[in-house]
Amino acid sequence: MQKKKKKIKKIPYAIAHIKATFNNTIITFTDLEGNTLTWASAGAIGFKGTKKGTPYAAQRAAYEAAKKAKDIYGVERCAVFVKGGGLGRETAIRAIEGAGVKIVILRDITPIPHNGCRPPGRRRV
Repeated sequence: MQKKKKKIKKIPYAIAHIKATFNNTIITFTDLEGNTLTWASAGAIGFKGTKKGTPYAAQRAAYEAAKKAKDIYGVERCAVFVKGGGLGRETAIRAIEGAGVKIVILRDITPIPHNGCRPPGRRRV
């Protein structure tokens, strides 16, 4: 009995989630329901240690994720949701456009506390 080859659906519009922390940058392409299509991170590309948090690492990761999404799923346009305050925010956005995926919506969804937790006390040495 032969296994049927899974047919990959063409998805022209996707959502790119960029999570830019100070230690790493993770880019995930999802369909409109939120199912993951492709993902890449600075660590998965091959950067280690402090180099993962650099803008160049974020650029490489975003380009890789966008290229995979375009080649495998045929993504042409995307909405970009950026979360976090890392160094790779802007370079990741530019790299997605550089890979040939047009950005339609750009939104910052960084969580901001509305006077949430009490901050730690002053450090005494």
